[in-house]
Amino acid sequence: MGTKSGLNFTLLILGIQGTVLAAPPMDENLPPRPKGGGVETHFCEFFNDSTECDATKNSSCPPSEVKRDECQAIEAGKSNHCFTLWYFNNETNKATVKVKGCFLDTVACNDRASNCTLHNVKLPLLHCCCEGDMCNENATFPGLEAGVLPQTESPPERVPASPLPTADDDTEAVIAYTLTPLFLLFAILVGCYLLYRKRKGSSFAELASGEASLSRPPSAGAGTENETGGLLSQVTLCEVRARGRFGAVWRAKLGPKDVAVKVFPLQDKQSWVAEQEIYRLPRMDHPDILHYIGVDKKGDNLQAEYWLITAYHEKGSLCDYLKAHTLTWAEAWRIAACVARGLAHLHEEGGGKPAVAHRDFKSKNVLLKADMSACIADFGLALIFVAGRGCGDAHGQVGTRRYMAPEVLDGAINFTKDAFLRIDMYACALVLWEIASRCDEGGAEPTAQYRLPLEEEVGSHPGLEEMQEAVVQRKLRPHIPPQWREHPGLCILCDTMEECWDHDAEARLSASCVLERVAAQRPATAAAPAPPPFTHDTTPLLIHELADLQSC
Repeated sequence: MGTKSGLNFTLLILGIQGTVLAAPPMDENLPPRPKGGGVETHFCEFFNDSTECDATKNSSCPPSEVKRDECQAIEAGKSNHCFTLWYFNNETNKATVKVKGCFLDTVACNDRASNCTLHNVKLPLLHCCCEGDMCNENATFPGLEAGVLPQTESPPERVPASPLPTADDDTEAVIAYTLTPLFLLFAILVGCYLLYRKRKGSSFAELASGEASLSRPPSAGAGTENETGGLLSQVTLCEVRARGRFGAVWRAKLGPKDVAVKVFPLQDKQSWVAEQEIYRLPRMDHPDILHYIGVDKKGDNLQAEYWLITAYHEKGSLCDYLKAHTLTWAEAWRIAACVARGLAHLHEEGGGKPAVAHRDFKSKNVLLKADMSACIADFGLALIFVAGRGCGDAHGQVGTRRYMAPEVLDGAINFTKDAFLRIDMYACALVLWEIASRCDEGGAEPTAQYRLPLEEEVGSHPGLEEMQEAVVQRKLRPHIPPQWREHPGLCILCDTMEECWDHDAEARLSASCVLERVAAQRPATAAAPAPPPFTHDTTPLLIHELADLQSC
């Protein structure tokens, strides 16, 4: 009985493993054998390899002898059995006995009266049991040496368990539960907005009474399909001549003459409204301001487009013309005089006309007429200064970055009329520099590449930060070659532009002062700027009120 303590741990393991390793006997229908007249077990062979001396490893081990384990008395109705626990090595196909001893009542061990046989081979640690004294003494391991182990039960069917939730699963669930309602809310809001636009589109696209409305967008050479009798029957779009920030400019036919049609998409309707508001001011029918003909609307709701019709000038913008041509001094002077006179007219007040700041003055917005005079166009960003009123909610940092004055780039604008007019004068100086850079008397060659102001310093597409560094911090200005000052007229032009692009806005010349200086340098061979080619009142006309039309 002294050997019982060494067996406790093993029995504990076996007790735990028993439910896993033990299998029912081959004949699963056999009930537990009744104890009356049955085989009883009082003694079993005892063995524990953790306490035995291994003769294969230690030659001093005494000869092994069979040890008997006396099974303890048990309650009535229960029985004792003998067991053997061994380890099977799959690589060597050898079985090594680990433990032998007594085992308390187990139904699966009933009717095992002879030597031990295998019950389960699911794990390398195997066991068997039997009934009768010392029945485990000569335990056999059938088939182990050959690597073929009989198995009394089929492997249990494995039911895949559901994976435990992880932190990532929790995060995904939270995101899903949070975003799904937000997405649905967003979809509902978008649907409500589109429904609102559909129902209220006619109100926000509404024009003055009498303006024509058509159902499809303009196209070059528009035919007679879907016409409602109005604009398409009078104006024929021929070709796109330019594309800008607020839409495309078409060459079109209005009667026997060409006109320009600037087409604003729906999102730029406000620019269309602002530009025609400038043209409708008193005294805006001026030779150095692009001649305004009328406005119209085409389409409804989301398909609406807004047309602004003006005079057409084949030579296009000053910027585009200078890319392919040089100027004589007479031509350069004429353009400079028209630019100065046009700005002076915009900036002045009188005759019912308020002062106007262009705010996007550049060579692209100066158009050349057939006689090489010029006119100012594109008033989508212009500001009107009415006496006693402020600037409203005007944004200061607008326009083209290359032509922005230092105070605009620096965001330090004083929102007054004079401050905005001085911003125009800074841009005017850059336009005068462009004119001088392509003048023959200044050394310009027809094959030389045309350069925009500060293009050599900041490149062809400068960002806002690049312009801030160059103009505000480094105070760079376009380069004036020495040979320009050798020509008397260009020399005055150089002094004028230097004073107009002064870093101190209050030191800049006014448009009327620039006009006075340029006019004083009029070449002897130059004719005076042509008077307006026509005179009529400034009441805006609608296109469908005009007649005598023909196609391109």
